[in-house]
Amino acid sequence: MSRERFRSNDAYRAEREWLRLEGTAQRDLFRELRARFLSRHAGPGAWALDAGSGPGRFTAGVGRPGARRIAADVARSALEEIPRHWRSSPVRPLPDRVLTDLADPPFPPAAFGTVAALGNLLGFAEGESDAVRERLSELLGPGGVLVLEIAPGPGERSRYLRRLPAGSVARLLRAPVRAVLGRVVAEGFAPVPARRASPGAFRRIDPGELALWCESRGLSVREIVAVAPTLGPDAARIDAVARDPVAWDRLLEVEESVGRNPERWPGAAAVLVAAERKSEA
Repeated sequence: MSRERFRSNDAYRAEREWLRLEGTAQRDLFRELRARFLSRHAGPGAWALDAGSGPGRFTAGVGRPGARRIAADVARSALEEIPRHWRSSPVRPLPDRVLTDLADPPFPPAAFGTVAALGNLLGFAEGESDAVRERLSELLGPGGVLVLEIAPGPGERSRYLRRLPAGSVARLLRAPVRAVLGRVVAEGFAPVPARRASPGAFRRIDPGELALWCESRGLSVREIVAVAPTLGPDAARIDAVARDPVAWDRLLEVEESVGRNPERWPGAAAVLVAAERKSEA
């Protein structure tokens, strides 16, 4: 099972996981879109949980500023990497690290204001995916926010931007977002060819089904967004855009605007879902 594979990860694999979102403009795009999503959906309360934290790539962004954070993972090697990357300070101390199976974590119900599970934790949980999301939802206190990442499909990209030279894409993205969106939406999107015949060692989860599950558990969906559906698979054009700070900021806005369209969710390589625990009357 995937859980056993992650449990046996060594320090080399833990470091590779950290570097997975470092070193290229494309990786910067993927990282920034996730960080922005977390900042929009920080729940209340003094405690925040990064479930399946790995080496702590997004742990600092889980919860509100000043929250006490817990990084929980099944791989000891990943948790041991966190101090190397964490910039500790009096206002942001090193997170508590808990070695645990997320299908049965050692936390009391309603203990957290924010619970995040990025990196397709639910998909890699495979047969225990349902159990993991049940337990994570139970950890939310009233008004708490659950942030989940899933991988519904192989990905998509904009037909319009794909046929433009990289430099032209960068210049176009200096225009108002509305003007860019009109052209992108008009020409539609092309699926990215799957890299393998099957999704491999993880489970595909449908965003619509996940939204219905949230509602059935007393969670109100706040936002669903596909991660980088316009230029996500197009490293060359992202590189060109990254050289222009104005175009880069526009790209982030365009990706989020397009990503909120439900039509973009089923084929997306990654989808982020935020849902809030309804407060007690």
